[in-house]
Amino acid sequence: MMAETESSRSTTRILFLRFALVGVAGFLVDAGTLTLALSLGADLYTGRIFSFFCAVTATWYMNRIFTFASRDPRLLREWGRFASANAVGGLINYATYALLVSTIGLFASYPIIAVAAGSLAGLLWNFTVSHKLVFAK
Repeated sequence: MMAETESSRSTTRILFLRFALVGVAGFLVDAGTLTLALSLGADLYTGRIFSFFCAVTATWYMNRIFTFASRDPRLLREWGRFASANAVGGLINYATYALLVSTIGLFASYPIIAVAAGSLAGLLWNFTVSHKLVFAK
């Protein structure tokens, strides 16, 4: 029984590490898309909504393949479950970003730092719901 528990913890740690690595890639998608949206004239908030949507799609796909090895053939349904389950984490992420860019000049001048803070704020929630609800086996 003890070995099963330790094995389960080890598996969860590996999944979390992979999820965090995917999160780094998602951050790069988010930050790059936000930078592009801002250069095309989007404001800090609309640009972030667009960049977050792109990051959610990219992280769903990467987590599907790399982290959880999903074989669900219903891609749109799985993406919808991932996006829905991560919505609370997304709100935590976006609220952190919006609070920082609206109250601290440094973050308004360098919004990518606020994107990183928002990503970290939503990480634990997103991992838990992804592991337990979206990609549960």
